[in-house]
Formats: sequence, structure tokens, C-alpha cells
Amino acid sequence: MDKSADKVSVWCIVSLASIPLIMTLGNSMLIPVLPLLEDKVGITSFQSSMIITSYSVAAIFLIPVAGYLSDRFGRKMVILPSLVFALIGGLIAGFASWKMDDPYMMIIIGRVLQGIGAAGAMPIVLPLVGDLYKDDGEKSSKCLGIIETSNTFGKVLAPILGSAFAAILWFLPFFSISALSVISFVLIFFFVKVPKEKDEPVKFKVFIKNTKKIFASEGKWLYTVFLNGVLVMLVLFSMLFFLSENLEKTHDIEGIKKGFVLAIPLLFLCIASFLSGRKIKGELKTIKRIMVICLIAMSASVVFVGFTSKNLILLLIVTSIVGIAIGALLPALDAIITENIEKELRGTVSSFYSSARFIGVAAGPPLMSIAMKDFLNGSYIIATVLGVILTFMVFKFINVEEIEESNQKD
Repeated sequence: MDKSADKVSVWCIVSLASIPLIMTLGNSMLIPVLPLLEDKVGITSFQSSMIITSYSVAAIFLIPVAGYLSDRFGRKMVILPSLVFALIGGLIAGFASWKMDDPYMMIIIGRVLQGIGAAGAMPIVLPLVGDLYKDDGEKSSKCLGIIETSNTFGKVLAPILGSAFAAILWFLPFFSISALSVISFVLIFFFVKVPKEKDEPVKFKVFIKNTKKIFASEGKWLYTVFLNGVLVMLVLFSMLFFLSENLEKTHDIEGIKKGFVLAIPLLFLCIASFLSGRKIKGELKTIKRIMVICLIAMSASVVFVGFTSKNLILLLIVTSIVGIAIGALLPALDAIITENIEKELRGTVSSFYSSARFIGVAAGPPLMSIAMKDFLNGSYIIATVLGVILTFMVFKFINVEEIEESNQKD
């Protein structure tokens, strides 16, 4: 076992956890503010959903590039400039909202820059954890659980902070993202000590060849994990967008109070993520079991979201069950990717997985803005069907014995 795993400081873990926390706040903090943005900027529900989507679309296309660059030039060399992009994007969106009469397009530009920052920061954390803990699967799983819990904790804080900031100044959430990016930059710069590389970086042609090889040999289970990432983020962000709109228009809950109500299912998601990360311990059989149970729970509960939309208590119970299922599933997905791909390709494969997750984030709000008009219950039924299909795919394509045998060969 590599002794470097014992030298990872608490502040290093805190610094790494700050990235998913801040990047999640940067996106999710705006969800409870969207109805207010629609009023202040004079835009439609679909246009407001694009404020979330523009951030995610930029990340989708740039994450694989960032993954390769992190494998080639180092994790920290990619993370730090990316946090600067996130800082600048927040300032552009904030100043446009403050000073311009028609700020919508500049807000979108700012959000795209933030998405570029997210592309180069958040996904690189996963392979960096794998680098730091190398051959210690149990410690790696625990750290990944902390990272994913930080991500989900950001989702819990986001509606509360977003509503609180907007109550002071409606555009303050944009500026707060810049301030948080500065904090993360300082933490990463001073406290994250990346292991020194003994080997020469992989050349681009060799990298392409190795990438094709890994997807040819491990493609079935990798694609299954990617599809899981797409679906859970699609379900989560479409559900949050719906809740934000529904709480105001159906239940007349606004402002900070709405932020706290939105945080309820996300709190359960956060707790489940933390417990799941501690349970996994690098064991593939446990990871697969958690994936199956969570997919069944999510599929069985999400179908009732639309049907309970007019009863607040039932709605919160159902969305909390969905949150628990998604929260427990996310660390399992992180672990199976990070712990079963060789180091030279870990950043790239992790980045494809992160890119897949952002597809769900990007698609969720605009699809829900359309579905809410005429097809609300039908959309959640489709989500249930997709969950059932993915459950069968996990059973069929995630073969524990084959993956372990492949790891031994490497």
C-alpha cells in the first residue's frame, strides 16, 4: 500500500471538497431565484431555465478537454485557472444584472464562463482523489464520499443561501459565486500537494489509442455508469426546477421560506450520500448492490412527484425519497469510475462521466419548463421507465468478476 495515502492532510481534503461545494452553489443557488429573475429581467420560464442550462452546456463540451489536460499537465495546473474563469463569469453576470437595462445575454455569457470554470475544476477532483490515495481503495472511497457529500451539501445550502442573498439584492447570488471561487482558489493553492510524477506524460497519439482501448474493453460497464449519471442529474434538476416553480405558484411559498422548504429533500440527499460513501469501502459487490437498490427506489418514487404536487406534505415526502435514492447512488458511481480505471486515463474517463452528469443538469430545467404545461405526470412516468431500464443494464453489464479480473491484468 502506498504510504502517501496516510500523508493526505485534513486541509487538503477540505480544499478538495470546497470545489464541488462552490461549483454546486454556483448552479443550484440560482434555482430558487429563477421566478424572481423572470420578473426582474422580463423573461419567460424557458428563458430562465437557460440560465442553468448555459452553465452546464459549456461544461459538457469542455470537461473531456480538461480531463486530458489534467492527465497531461497535472490536476492543479488545470483547476486553478478554471476557478479564475468561474470568478470572472460571476462578476460579468452580476455587473450586467446590476447596471444594464436588458442584462439577459450578458448573464448567459457570464454563466458560460462559469461553466468553463466548472469544466476544469469540479471533474478533476475525482481523479485527483485517486492519485492521492493510489492503492488504498477504502480510504479513496471514504474521501470520494466526503467529496460527493460536499457536492450534495452544496445543494442543501444553495436554495437557502440563494433566497437569502436575493432577498438583499436580487443579483447578489452572481457576485457571491465569485467570492466563493476566490476562497477555493486560495485553499487549493496552499493546501493541495499533488504527488510528483515519475513517468513522462502520455503523448496525445498514445492517449487516443489508450482511450479507445479502455472504452473497447470496459465500454459496457462504463456506458452504463455514464447513463446513470445522466439520468440521476436529469431527474434531480428537473425536480428542483419544478419544486421551485410549484412552491410559489401552487403553495404561495416565496423568499427565504421557499429556500428552506427546497432544502428538505436535498438534506436527505446529502445525508444519504455521506452514509453511502462510508459504506462502499472500495468493494465492487457493495457498489453494485447500492446502485441496484437506489435505482429501484428512485424509479418507484419519482413517478408520484407530479401526482402529489398539490399536497405539500406528500410532495416533500416523495421528493425526499427520490433525494435519498440519488444521494446514495452518486458516491457509488464516483467510486466505480475512480477505482477501476488506470491512473493514466483516470482523469479522462472521469471527465467523460462528469460530462455525462452535466448533460442531465443541462437538460432537466428546460425539459421540465415544457413538461409542466401539459405533460407533468407523463414526464415522471418516463423517468420511472428509464430507471427500470437502467436497473436491468446494471444487472447485465456491471459484472464484478470481469471488472476485478481486468484490474488484476492491469
